[in-house]
Amino acid sequence: MGDTTGPPEPTLEEQIAAYQREYSDLDPQVEQIVSALGRLNRRMNVAYGRQSAQLNMSNADWEVVKALVLSGPPYQLGPGDLAKRLGLTPAAMTHRIDRMVAEGLVTRDRDEQNRVRVIVELTDEGRQKWLRSMSLASAFEEDLLQDLTPGERSILGGMLSRLLRRVEETQPDAGGRLSDLD
Repeated sequence: MGDTTGPPEPTLEEQIAAYQREYSDLDPQVEQIVSALGRLNRRMNVAYGRQSAQLNMSNADWEVVKALVLSGPPYQLGPGDLAKRLGLTPAAMTHRIDRMVAEGLVTRDRDEQNRVRVIVELTDEGRQKWLRSMSLASAFEEDLLQDLTPGERSILGGMLSRLLRRVEETQPDAGGRLSDLD
């Protein structure tokens, strides 16, 4: 575990002031938005990680389970498809699948139609853990957005979706990871 006794993270305002001090061309409005989004993302990932840990699941496991759920019934994908969707190397995906098979979250079998092809399938246990994680996440997200009216939620959702589309259009490779994290 890292040292958590160091100085606290600067406030968003302190961070922007320091950036402006060091880089005079900084647009403080832009920096406030992107810094707030970055901090929010990091803190949400920590919260989701805690929830996954309650279910004895890692964030990495949850990403695989999510990809299988999104594929729809019968919740099956090949390891290569999973690796591509998650931005992982085939070796990292194999390692992740090995761990998840041992934990009972997925199965890995040969495709009966094509014996060369491997199929990864979500187990009932994996689906139940996903449903429990979604319940925890929904409660957390409702609490997070409690101060926003339905109209504000709609506007924020629309704006964030536009930002996401912009990144996806201009940075098509940004869905992957720079390196394998597990």
